[in-house]
Amino acid sequence: MQVHVLFFGMLKDLAGRTSDSLSLPEGATLQEVVCHYEERIPRLRALVPSIAMSINQEYAAPDSKLEPGDEIAFLPPVSGGSPSSTVAGDRRSASIVHEKIDVPALLETIKCPADGASVVFEGVVRDNSRGRRTLFLDYEAYEEMALKQMNGLAELALAKFPVRDVAIVHRIGRLQIGQTSVAIVVVSAHRAAAFDACRWLIDTLKRTVPIWKKEYFKDGAVWADGEPFPAEIASAASSHPEKRASK
Repeated sequence: MQVHVLFFGMLKDLAGRTSDSLSLPEGATLQEVVCHYEERIPRLRALVPSIAMSINQEYAAPDSKLEPGDEIAFLPPVSGGSPSSTVAGDRRSASIVHEKIDVPALLETIKCPADGASVVFEGVVRDNSRGRRTLFLDYEAYEEMALKQMNGLAELALAKFPVRDVAIVHRIGRLQIGQTSVAIVVVSAHRAAAFDACRWLIDTLKRTVPIWKKEYFKDGAVWADGEPFPAEIASAASSHPEKRASK
């Protein structure tokens, strides 16, 4: 059977490609895909304990069974027209954009007279990193999966905290110094819940949503170090089965 494999962030650089087509025996598991690329990309082996995997845009464990036509992605730790998705009817909770994020307009779309508090978080591109002057950043996303994850976070925030509404927007592509990369707005009757929900949203987004950034300096560029995936997201590391994939 054939499966489609995607590489993102630093793994794309290691693989020398963004995608690949792989032939596997019927009943193969995700771990066999990992073993296949460990053999062909030796430097990948050291990174496997920090990598997550997905099948059809959902995080998956190494022993997950594969089906013909599955889309598999190698996901390094995340950094932290516009595709969009919706939850709760027609309300847009999360979106990924390629243009400037209009934060005041975002706030106006969800505020209402019943709200006693609105908390806005903006992630902004700073002019320094790793002790060097930053020129600009490039953000890359596994867009379909990122939107699913962002909308899932919005739903969880609404269930977890006594807030009325949330909105999340992340920009991808090239960003200059001072530009907003991510904006989160939370509205509620009281400020404490809005602050708590906003902090939880950005912290969780930075650990779980498949978006990566590359930092550019005068003397080169490097993918930003990501935070470790949460324990509930399975690592690609596991025992190596005897079966092997073939091109």
